[in-house]
Amino acid sequence: MATSDPVDLRSDTVSRPSAGMRRAMFEAEVGDDVFGDDPTVNRLQALLAEMLGFEAGLYMPSGTQSNLAALMAHCQRGDEVLVGQNAHTYRYEGGGAAVLGSIQPQPLENETDGTISLDRIAAAIKPDDPHFARTRLLALENTIGGKVLPLPYQHAATGLAHEHALATHLDGARLFNAAIALGVAPREIAAGFDSVSVCLSKGLGAPVGSVLLGSREFVDRARRPRKMLGGGLRQAGVLAAAGIYSIEHNVARLADDHGNARRLADGLRSVDALRVDGPHTNMVFVTVPADRLAALGAFLHGRGILVLARSPTVRLVTHLDVDAAGIDRATAAFREFFARH
Repeated sequence: MATSDPVDLRSDTVSRPSAGMRRAMFEAEVGDDVFGDDPTVNRLQALLAEMLGFEAGLYMPSGTQSNLAALMAHCQRGDEVLVGQNAHTYRYEGGGAAVLGSIQPQPLENETDGTISLDRIAAAIKPDDPHFARTRLLALENTIGGKVLPLPYQHAATGLAHEHALATHLDGARLFNAAIALGVAPREIAAGFDSVSVCLSKGLGAPVGSVLLGSREFVDRARRPRKMLGGGLRQAGVLAAAGIYSIEHNVARLADDHGNARRLADGLRSVDALRVDGPHTNMVFVTVPADRLAALGAFLHGRGILVLARSPTVRLVTHLDVDAAGIDRATAAFREFFARH
């Protein structure tokens, strides 16, 4: 990173494809994916299915579409999904399950570690009564707010759901961050779920794309909502090649992002005006005095440090385009601002 480049901590979605990734995209062999003829898409789907322990995968443009297609494949109109109050599928995906899938979300309170109490899940499962929506699915997220769900909790939650004949879906947008943080194989994060959505355009650095994984029968069902939602791409191998490159080159290096998040959190703890929460994998949360928030955002922007200063608690996200020198620049800018204000 050159000293003149912005240090962009708004999200890990802002990363740009490397020269090697661009070359892989340029050289990708392509076909018509709607017909199942794109060899690069097929390779990506098979690669992730094998890695995470599923029979099949389905490439989609975005994690939002992948999650929604999963919910629509698991549930019928009028069915219900149990989901965390803070989960992306409930809070940040435009209400798509309800608006487009006619699926009722039953939001449940997340604990501070991102889990949902097993007792709360059990109590929310509706009886077989025409007064109630039919509870069909439990949807969890890993990581959630950068926090990794403990594996024993995941196993208990999916086991509870299956005991009640519920399907289980994991929004694994940052599943590989969770695996790196726990030091386990990625398939251990996916174990116990009937479907998993994996995002390639966050810490893995691809410019676009997610893959939905499950049984062959489930993936075949999900093709219909994917098409309905506009996700039937044609020569998508140009994009899928970036996904393959990201899996083959950018998984182990997520540990660097986690290390940079620790460096950032440690540096910001020296600023008395800030309350620092984290690091949680590649995320740090800092609470800023509300009366200085707008000025801080403008000051940082002027120093080439990009953050989303929308609320007093600001999320800072590390990724492959921010190195240790960039973290130090960001820390110095925070210190300079609060030394002046």
